[in-house]
This record gives sequence, C-alpha cells and structure tokens, in this order.
Amino acid sequence: GIFVNFKNVQRTSRKKIPFGIGQIGKSFRNEITPGNFLFRTVEFEQMELQMFCHEKDSMNFYNSYKERALKFVESLGLGEENLRFHDHDKLAHYAKAACDIQYNFPIGWQELNGVHHRGTWDLSRHGEYSGKNMDYLDPFTNERYTPNVIEYSIGADRLMLAIMCEAYEEEELENGETRIVMHFLPAIAPYKVAVLPLQKNLGEKAREVYGALSKEFMCDYDEAGSIGKRYRRQDEIGTPFCVTIDFDTLEDNSVTVRDRDTMKQIRLKIEELPAYIQKAIKF
Repeated sequence: GIFVNFKNVQRTSRKKIPFGIGQIGKSFRNEITPGNFLFRTVEFEQMELQMFCHEKDSMNFYNSYKERALKFVESLGLGEENLRFHDHDKLAHYAKAACDIQYNFPIGWQELNGVHHRGTWDLSRHGEYSGKNMDYLDPFTNERYTPNVIEYSIGADRLMLAIMCEAYEEEELENGETRIVMHFLPAIAPYKVAVLPLQKNLGEKAREVYGALSKEFMCDYDEAGSIGKRYRRQDEIGTPFCVTIDFDTLEDNSVTVRDRDTMKQIRLKIEELPAYIQKAIKF
C-alpha cells in the first residue's frame, strides 16, 4: 500500500524527499509452520516505515536507521546484552544491504526487526506494471529520479514477546521463597499503580484514592486476600507501584508506596502521589 500510494501521499501532503511513510496492520503468510508461542504465527501485526531518499544519501539513511532501530528497542527495556546486529550474507537480487536486529529469546538468537536497503525496486516495478510514472521531480534542482527506499519493519507480536521474556524473573528471596515478577519499564507496564486497602473496612478511603489516581493513570484495585498475596499478584503482572491504605491514612492522609523492583516502601501524602508516579513512569 505504501508504494502504490507513494505519489498520492507525496502530492497531497506536499512532502519533499527525503520523507517516510509508516503503517501498521495485519500481515499473513502461509509458507511457515507456526510455533514457539507468539514468535511464529500465520497472522501477525506488523509495523513498517519506508524512507524515500536520493541514491547518494541512501547508505547514510540505512546506517542511521540501523542505529535508531537498536535504540528504539533498548528504550523499551530490552538489554543490550540480549541484542545484536545480524547483517545478511545473502541479499535479495534487488537489495543493496540488509540487516536484522536479533534478540536472545529462550529459543536462541532470533530476528526481532529488520532494516533493508531496497534500492529503486519497489517503485520501479509498480511503475512498470501500472504504466504510471513513479519518479520524483526535485523542486530545487529539477532532477527527476526514482527514489531509493530504506525499509524498517518490526512485528508488534514478536516485540511484545521479547519484552515479556526480558521482564520475567523468578527471584529468590532471603526467606527462601520465590517471587515471580515482571520488570516492565514503568512507561509500558499495563497498570502503573495498584491501590490496596490494608483491610476491607478501609475500602471507602481506598476507593477515593483509586478514583483520583485512575483519572490520570491505568490503575488496579484489589482488596481480596492478605496484603502480601496482593503484592505478589501485582508483581506478576508488572505493576510498578502499590499504594496501601492503612489506618494511619485516616489520621494523616498519607499512604505507603511500595516499589515493585526493590520492594522498598515509603510514606507519601495522597496529594503527592500523582506527581511522584508521573515522574517515575516518564518515558
């Protein structure tokens, strides 16, 4: 779709080369055998960006996209020790360069995303079979040429699997117990904070705090079971902070805030909670 609509997008948005077009949507393939949970499926969500540029600038964009692609997945919490570049030894006949970023999944090093220098192949072939001229006219130099394409693509499902693998830990505690914890980067954790009344008869105050926080963050509320078991439940779904309402809260309007990763606890005034959480989850 990006290549078919290249001229349409370029004209209607009045873009000058270099510029890129991005899209996200369902992809399908039937030549593979599904397996390894989300890693290999016949239907998956794919994100891609096609960068259109002049041939003389194309390798610079290719090398830049490799580095930016690596920084992107690192920014989501993937450790650099589990990431590596894998340059293709065998290229497609039209390609000038191609590289994957691989992640060290439990099944070994596998492709996470790809950066490809596709040359002029896509636009020239569309032009050849459609009979439509896909050239670009430079408004400054009056040079007419078929743009080169640098492609960046990544599967959303496979990226989510990598993030889950990176986050998962079975931590041995000093008392001999094992806690399962998902160390999601706070910015991408499903819930940012959970509100937990120490006892059910503190539910009215706890729901008041939950109502205030849920206007600004994705919040969970849990009052079933012991406070320790509720902490463990939140650890397993990766909630960065738990806010506990206790009997002191009714007296001084302060709460206990527990950090998921360190399990350390601090006391904060209720009115200080939004700013504290916002700062901690800033991407």
